[in-house]
Amino acid sequence: MIALLAGALLLALAVALFSFWKLPRRSHGKVNYPRSLPSLPVIGSLLHLGSHLPPHLLFCSLQKKYGSLYSLMMGSHYVVIVNNHEHAKEVLLKKGKTFAGRPRTVTSDLLTRDAKDIAFANYSPSWKFHRKLVHSALSMFGEGTIAIEKIISREAASLCRTLSSFQDNPLDMAPELMRAVTNVVCSLCFNTRYSRGDPEFESMLYYSKGIVDTVAKDSLVDIFPWLQIFPNKDLSLLKRCVEVRDNLLQKKLKEHKEAFCGETVNDLMDALLKAKLSTENNNSNISKEVGLSDDHLLMTVGDIFGAGVETTTTVLKWIIAYLLHYPEVQRKIQEELDMKVGLGRHPVISDRRSLPYLEATISEVLRIRPVSPLLIPHVALRDSSIGEYTIPKEARVVINLWSLHHDEKEWADPEVFNPDRFLDEDGNHVHSPSPSYLPFGAGIRVCLGKALAEMELFLFLSWILQRFSFETTEEGALPDLEGEFGVVLQVKKFKVTARLREVWEQMEIST
Repeated sequence: MIALLAGALLLALAVALFSFWKLPRRSHGKVNYPRSLPSLPVIGSLLHLGSHLPPHLLFCSLQKKYGSLYSLMMGSHYVVIVNNHEHAKEVLLKKGKTFAGRPRTVTSDLLTRDAKDIAFANYSPSWKFHRKLVHSALSMFGEGTIAIEKIISREAASLCRTLSSFQDNPLDMAPELMRAVTNVVCSLCFNTRYSRGDPEFESMLYYSKGIVDTVAKDSLVDIFPWLQIFPNKDLSLLKRCVEVRDNLLQKKLKEHKEAFCGETVNDLMDALLKAKLSTENNNSNISKEVGLSDDHLLMTVGDIFGAGVETTTTVLKWIIAYLLHYPEVQRKIQEELDMKVGLGRHPVISDRRSLPYLEATISEVLRIRPVSPLLIPHVALRDSSIGEYTIPKEARVVINLWSLHHDEKEWADPEVFNPDRFLDEDGNHVHSPSPSYLPFGAGIRVCLGKALAEMELFLFLSWILQRFSFETTEEGALPDLEGEFGVVLQVKKFKVTARLREVWEQMEIST
């Protein structure tokens, strides 16, 4: 034990010296580093980050003292915080490839088998190949066309049946929404779906929550990797959850390998297997260069599956929470649905153009409660700049989406929920009334599932609100709108009553 502690102390001393020398220093001439929070060896700026506020709110508040772009040290890591849209777009769009790197952390490496996925992988030929492959696969399944619309509508119908069975009884919508979204992504990834209460789906709920609670939160083990030698509850939980997830993915891969014939492609897993087979037959070196090992296949599918489910489910929960707080908004959406769609059919994706208020409500929720208030950090792949400031190679750059979406210079009363800000004078939906609106990020790292998520949000909400009204439970407690910070901004658990609307009580719609 003494030897172990001595080793840890020596390692800490080495880290201290390293962090001291790695800290960028202001110098004369053209070099102009961003203003920095005070920093100490080893711990960096951690003493100045201690706050009851979650990181996105803390970073937002620090602008008052340090400006909209400033730096800090997370241990030995130099981090730049971006709080306005001009600098954000320079990072994401103008210099997208320069800042396309990703940091390596203990928790994200555990989640992705050492960055063999898309979201946390560094910018490389392998990353570009996998992203292009997934994009092609989504297009193949009819992204934005009748094929994917049928899948979403099927799950919307199933969700409505569940709500009917719970009518007038308080219900935690989270598992039901997650199952509906999971089935959409499962259809794309595995060509399968889950029924209510399926044991495999229940295991997904378990591992998804564990991953959300432990990954990408700048925990101490991510700042100081040597802390892995000590017991860590969060790290142990993450390892258990990743093991459950990987067992499921391994099972799906095995099933697909056994059934794969090389000709028919039914889902994303088949598309990846076909690409792997093609590159192996043509040139084995290409397979190694782009990363088509089983690990890469599993992590790519796992990435799409995990990110695609958690983010969309979270947005749906936020929308329902806000509709409970603002029943007049819910009534206005329903009036629009009654007028533009009517009672004789279900909404379809082409109705988006004629339902601007519903679209505006979705946009406003994405603004006021961005699902990822801090985008996954970018890394400078070479020395560069943001605005007038010098940014050294390997600097981590964090886009504070919360600051962008709550910028008083860009949004009138940004803390007020107001869907009308996304409508023009004629009542048409305005997709981006401010350049400070980036709900899905931008540039080469823009959310890959953006189009799919937009379709799901529209169809699920239009189907449900056409038939049901959300009301508070008998206790009358409204959902907490603060949220819980993590890899996504989670809604605190709440229950809701989904009551069949009067106009539907005696009516059936043919499906």
